[in-house]
Amino acid sequence: MQSTELKDFVIDKIDDLKAKDVVVLDVAEQSQITDFMVICSGTSKTHVRAIAENMIVESKTAGLQPLGVEGRESSEWVLVDLGGVILHVMQDQTREFYDLEKLWSENNA
Repeated sequence: MQSTELKDFVIDKIDDLKAKDVVVLDVAEQSQITDFMVICSGTSKTHVRAIAENMIVESKTAGLQPLGVEGRESSEWVLVDLGGVILHVMQDQTREFYDLEKLWSENNA
């Protein structure tokens, strides 16, 4: 699956679980490990975990094995690495604190 197709797949699957404030960053020029970062928020630890777990299950069903999953224990920020796309599912407070959108857009400058 191409990175663009994978990005659309990820967006579709996180939308199924009502992820909030979805942002897609094209980081192909800045990163050697991925082409896109998809960042979204969940309303609680349970919601964050559910979005990430659904992404893992759906990707495996589609024949894609995640390269890595981090943060399941705390569920404040769960990262699912699918190669061409890295999904960040965060609680609002954690997302505000780390501000990945700003961090990666500053790298664009």
